[in-house]
Amino acid sequence: MSGDKLFNEKTIAELKELAESIRFAIMGTKLKSLPPHFIPMTTKEVDENGSIWFLSSEKSTHNQNIIEDNNLQLIYSNPEDMKFLTVYGQAIIYKGSVILERFYDSKVDGIWFNGIGDPDLTAIKVVPTEVHYWDKTKGELINLLKVGKESIAAIQPEPTFKENFNP
Repeated sequence: MSGDKLFNEKTIAELKELAESIRFAIMGTKLKSLPPHFIPMTTKEVDENGSIWFLSSEKSTHNQNIIEDNNLQLIYSNPEDMKFLTVYGQAIIYKGSVILERFYDSKVDGIWFNGIGDPDLTAIKVVPTEVHYWDKTKGELINLLKVGKESIAAIQPEPTFKENFNP
């Protein structure tokens, strides 16, 4: 199921447009704890399956939280354009040269990492399970996606951390 599209192309296109145009998300992990852990992250891509990709440090608090519990929330906000998006999903951490090279930008990511060969560099793939966006014309939150429990269970068998894996 991990490679299958969990939702239709129109939904993926809407998610991609919102997430990539806003670009910066607040990633919340450890959602069952008080306080949860929140950190700003740069969206690298929404892929053809609707998964959202980020780069991160293997030693970061949010990576460690994902290993313990891979459920997370992404919050996107662009008040100037009245674009708001919230995504609940399950994260998988990847560490492999092909996927890291795909997303690494030395001008942007060089601030945080010591090049593409940095041993702490990982990619985080978020598979959305529930997506809502703010419809400014209607003045209400719209449910873009809600994956059923059976489909969520089908996502779960993948390990939370994939060493040297290139999807």
